[in-house]
Amino acid sequence: MELLDLALIWAFIIGFGVIMYVLMDGFDLGVGILFPFAPSEPDRDIMMNSVAPVWDGNETWLVLGGAGLLGAFPLVYSIVIPALYIGVFLMLAGLIFRGIAFEFRFKARSSRYLWNWAFAGGSTVAAFAQGVVVGTYIQGYETANGVFTGGALDWLTPFTVLTGLGLLAGYALLGSTWLIMKTEGQLQEWAYKITLPLLIAVLVVFGIIGIWTPFVDDMVRERWFSNLGIIWVLPALTLLCAFQVFRSVRNRSEGMPFVATMGLFITTYLGLVASRWPYLVPPEYTLWDAASAYDSQLFLLIGLLIVIPFVLVYTAWTYWVFRGKVRAGEGYH
Repeated sequence: MELLDLALIWAFIIGFGVIMYVLMDGFDLGVGILFPFAPSEPDRDIMMNSVAPVWDGNETWLVLGGAGLLGAFPLVYSIVIPALYIGVFLMLAGLIFRGIAFEFRFKARSSRYLWNWAFAGGSTVAAFAQGVVVGTYIQGYETANGVFTGGALDWLTPFTVLTGLGLLAGYALLGSTWLIMKTEGQLQEWAYKITLPLLIAVLVVFGIIGIWTPFVDDMVRERWFSNLGIIWVLPALTLLCAFQVFRSVRNRSEGMPFVATMGLFITTYLGLVASRWPYLVPPEYTLWDAASAYDSQLFLLIGLLIVIPFVLVYTAWTYWVFRGKVRAGEGYH
């Protein structure tokens, strides 16, 4: 007898993993996106040292979410992965180049500039690819009998390019507010200087995406214009978070810009979920259609309930140990 709706529980767990990854890996990807524009090479050392102790732990949430998705909702993999082969490959390649650059850059001398570009390029490509994946999810997939029937480049459209650019700007904003919180002196002043232009860019791109999204397909349009509840409350909360970013930067706060930017991402993410719920593979398959067998989900859930507390404790401990400002001549490397 099925006592629990495990598909719903798994959807919550994977949704939680996704937003944790976006928030936690988002700021270190953002630091990489900003890397070429830093005031000086010593400032780049500080930027990399600010995220070096935590970046690999942040990606734990990507592994957890991906593995959970495969075990709990196998239909998603049978459709989404063929639809996004190139986009997923680019994302993983970017993450690999960035990861290698963390270690090689500090040991290199004459070739350090190459590792600078590997770090910045890998971060940029990975962030853009993730934005394209989000855009593809919004616009939906061509399917028949549980199989992807579209083309290899269906994921590359003007809409998905825009969502890719939007996530690039959003991650850069996360990165700049992280630097405000973690650095001081010239680098912090530079981060303050670029945060408001980045905020404007994010609001403009997110605004265009918000206007465009209801016209991507009939289901989204119907929900946006017939349900005036939470779908319209969430954009208002997003604007409130954006205003808090603006006000805290003007007041020279150090921690609040980062917290408010995370709030901006959370409300935007919830708006995306609300506009598509309960579809995991739009426009046809709900989370219950895509779910694996009940016993399989239960077995995986027991294991995950043991693992997640360890991940949360380790993550909290790491951030506590490496709390405070990162200064020149100090840090992970």
